[in-house]
Amino acid sequence: MDVPRTNLDALQSFAVFADTLNFSESARLLHISQPALHAKVRKLAEQLDARLYTRIGGALELTNAGEQVARHARELLALNQRFVKGLAAGRDQPVVTLAAGEGAYLYLLGKALSQFSGPGASPHLQLLTRNRDEAIQAVRAGQAQLGIAPLGTAPEDLAAVRLTVVGQVLVVPRAHALASRKSVRLRDLKDAQLIVPPEGRPHREMLGRLLQAESVPWQPSLEANGWELMLRFAQLGFGLAVVNACCRIPKGLVAIPLQGYPPLEYHMFHGADRPPTLHAQRLMDALLTNRDHWKAAP
Repeated sequence: MDVPRTNLDALQSFAVFADTLNFSESARLLHISQPALHAKVRKLAEQLDARLYTRIGGALELTNAGEQVARHARELLALNQRFVKGLAAGRDQPVVTLAAGEGAYLYLLGKALSQFSGPGASPHLQLLTRNRDEAIQAVRAGQAQLGIAPLGTAPEDLAAVRLTVVGQVLVVPRAHALASRKSVRLRDLKDAQLIVPPEGRPHREMLGRLLQAESVPWQPSLEANGWELMLRFAQLGFGLAVVNACCRIPKGLVAIPLQGYPPLEYHMFHGADRPPTLHAQRLMDALLTNRDHWKAAP
């Protein structure tokens, strides 16, 4: 890619187009005419000697080259924005951007992030709250330098390192018949009223498949998005909940290890074609050093 022949304005325009894949909407956001945007994208493609998008039916899609250019454009824009802000403030502070889920921030990453952003730390830490698929996309698109999510098998375009393994627990009131058990099995959930995420969420789908495989009938008593809400509603008596073992259990509830539900392997990842920057590597080191700190948390 002959980067010196491109310009920031053309890349900025393409970055907006890549996010919308709609020339009319992108032109509106850029406050330019649609023909002007077409000309910018066409000129950029000519400069790079690459086809940047294609039309499939009535929709536009980025080519592989277009994905790479969009990622490069976003990174350049982020760098430019940081420089302008730093110049206005009389300093240029580097930024490390991490994409992870709310649960990971709440229960897994606190100590490492605190160490990285402690007194005297130079890089500014930007946190994006994203679910698994969104975190992967944020890293692919160059919106985040690092991502953390339960990957299972890492996609080929990501360089991933296993961070920690988290089991599942059944959360019940202290007065519940199962509360004294050292562990429970899936069949112990027969006819249980369960607080679960909305349909389509990975945890809901996995739990449903496992219970179905064991021929265990159950009822969703309430849908709640996120461990904190699920635990809060369990505390209020709406039903039982299956959550990550790293969650902090509210007063009045008991967490019992659940057998038969595969543990989640959380991975830390970045683009395979983009080695981490010095500051991103520092964050990775802090995360790896504290990878299992949640197991010792009260």
